[in-house]
Amino acid sequence: MLRALASAVRDDVIVRRRGELDLRDAAAARDFFRRERPRDVIVAAARVGGIDANRQLPAEFIHTNLAIQTAVLAAAAEAGVRRLIFFGSACAYPRDAASPIREDALFTGPVEPTSEAYAVAKLAGIKMCESYNRERGTRFLSVCPPTLYGPGDHVDPERSHVVSALLARFGAAPADGEVAVWGTGRQRRELMFVDDLAEFCLMLLRLDDSRFDALVAAPYSLLNAGTGEDVSIAELAERIAAAVGFRGRIAFDPSKPEGAPQKLLDSSRARALGWQPAVSLDEGLRRTWAAMSVAPMSMKV
Repeated sequence: MLRALASAVRDDVIVRRRGELDLRDAAAARDFFRRERPRDVIVAAARVGGIDANRQLPAEFIHTNLAIQTAVLAAAAEAGVRRLIFFGSACAYPRDAASPIREDALFTGPVEPTSEAYAVAKLAGIKMCESYNRERGTRFLSVCPPTLYGPGDHVDPERSHVVSALLARFGAAPADGEVAVWGTGRQRRELMFVDDLAEFCLMLLRLDDSRFDALVAAPYSLLNAGTGEDVSIAELAERIAAAVGFRGRIAFDPSKPEGAPQKLLDSSRARALGWQPAVSLDEGLRRTWAAMSVAPMSMKV
């Protein structure tokens, strides 16, 4: 997001790192919003992680995310923020929702068990935005991206998602060695370069009032924003191997959890606004690996 803002030549951006402002603290969040009075807000703060972290730390995932959402949305409403964008997640949709998944599939079935705590927190955040809009007249919009990746992503075992985890694992392995990949490789994921999501958010903030308000008034005040394409984990592993120069054996482990069978979003409403992701998967993998290659990798393989 900061890369997109920098390229937009914005000099009025207010940023606070986690060490500077604990958004779980409602009083601290309220004081920050009262003091800074931001016009527009993008809520990027969250506790995130891969399948293993979600399975081992469900209480932390649901508590931390609910605390952040509750504090930030309340403070933004009180401060009279003009527009707010809250990030939902594809895992908030039912596990067995028909693909491509439309926004009206929300709450129509149970979510994927391996990410249930995080998904429930995101569902609550989406409902919080809708509720503030109805009761307070705010203009809070939830944007649901697919699995994101890109420079700056986490590569440690606890927090990494599939792309960064596999890039780190393949990159650290001997070129002719063996790399283990969780699951059968048949599950499919929609993947989007994070800069494309950032550009979409900036476009939303530039929309005229009538178009933005129409999005806010839609069911759940929710908008999907994805690439419209997905790949199997097996194909992703092969592409990542090619990106890092790995020529060895890829070993799939069906005893490990692999999550929902497919997560592909219907992003036709976002396309109707004139937005289209710009970075292909292969290009995004090359750019992400290039950024990881010049920074120390902390992931254990």
